[in-house]
Amino acid sequence: MQSARQRQQMIRILLYALLIIGAVMAMLPMIWMVSASLMPSGEASTYPPHFFPSRPTLDHYRDLFIRLNLGRNLLNSAFVAFIVTFVSLLINSLAGYAFAKMRFKGRDRVFRILSAGLILPTQVAMLPLFLLLKQMHLINTYWGVIIPGLASIFGIFLVRQYALSIPDEMLDAARVDGASEFRIFRSIVVPGIMPILATLSIWTFLATWNDFMWPLIVLSDSSHYTLPVALANLTGEHVQDTELMMAGSVLTVIPVMVVFLFLQRYYMQGVMAGSVKG
Repeated sequence: MQSARQRQQMIRILLYALLIIGAVMAMLPMIWMVSASLMPSGEASTYPPHFFPSRPTLDHYRDLFIRLNLGRNLLNSAFVAFIVTFVSLLINSLAGYAFAKMRFKGRDRVFRILSAGLILPTQVAMLPLFLLLKQMHLINTYWGVIIPGLASIFGIFLVRQYALSIPDEMLDAARVDGASEFRIFRSIVVPGIMPILATLSIWTFLATWNDFMWPLIVLSDSSHYTLPVALANLTGEHVQDTELMMAGSVLTVIPVMVVFLFLQRYYMQGVMAGSVKG
């Protein structure tokens, strides 16, 4: 009995050790990225490579914001990402709730047609979307980047599948008590689907913040560039300046990490609930 317990304890210790090693290995590139951004120019390219800076400096961050004026691009990315995330959560949650709980003619048929769009590659829609925005005179504007992300089939599908778990009896009781559909959505549905909304907000913010292709197609004025597009333009001119590029990479990662840390509790609830439902 004692040997079996000791064996289970050893297996648990070994499992934790493997998980810690895997986590450290996954974090090493990010740690080196931050470390390299603090190195003096040229130190990251020396051999043998340095893992920690010999003399930490913030010169590369100052160059990004003062000499290269990357602060404007950082604000552009923040503006686009926050607007897309907030509005898309509102639209996707309302549409997902409607497809899950509201009764109207052709609901299931429309949802099946909408779901068929999940199999289409994003690149297929880029040309007609670009031509449509051109007719609306939204090329080279922030709204040309924002509008295509304000609603997504995947977001509607995700919210709808999660909202199906809300008991119909609870919603019918609220209707009998005289609550409007908006009051039901605000007071009953939103708290019930909060974990999946947090998960969707992280995915949406991450996808919008890191999006490179669509802003590159729509925007032609460098003052409107988002951060990934601006950093890509700098790569050609500063391809040998590894430390500067690492500093730019840190700027792209930090906002996503902050959003994830802020919403991680809800994110894990959404992931765990999704695994149980699946």
